Amino acid sequence: MLRLSEDVYQRMVGHCYDGLPLEACGLLGGDPETGKASRCYPTRNDAASSRVYTVNGTDFLKADRDAEDNGLTVLGVFHSHTHTDAYPSPTDVAQAPDPTWHYVVVSLRDLAPVVRSYRIVDGKITEEPVVLERR
Repeated sequence: MLRLSEDVYQRMVGHCYDGLPLEACGLLGGDPETGKASRCYPTRNDAASSRVYTVNGTDFLKADRDAEDNGLTVLGVFHSHTHTDAYPSPTDVAQAPDPTWHYVVVSLRDLAPVVRSYRIVDGKITEEPVVLERR
């Protein structure tokens, strides 16, 4: 299960809208024991594409250092799908670097954003619940 604070959810979705018409991406920081993401790290998409994303290496390093400095861990990555469902593409699956991460897809295809999270282990996709924690 992935738990998102309201602030993290809003920053993540806002960054995805800001990235249009390209895919946007970023990292989530938090506590791996509870699955709660308490930090959103918007990053640049080095692929500069509407179909794929590549998290900028410098942005990744800054996020990782900030998380570590605050007793947190990078829990996973999020990215937007501008015209398709909130489901990992074959490219997303092939690029999934860590089986412990949460892989969040924000679909902007419809009027309201759709946020779904997955675990990807050895190419197998498993959806997990996303809980939004209101203030």
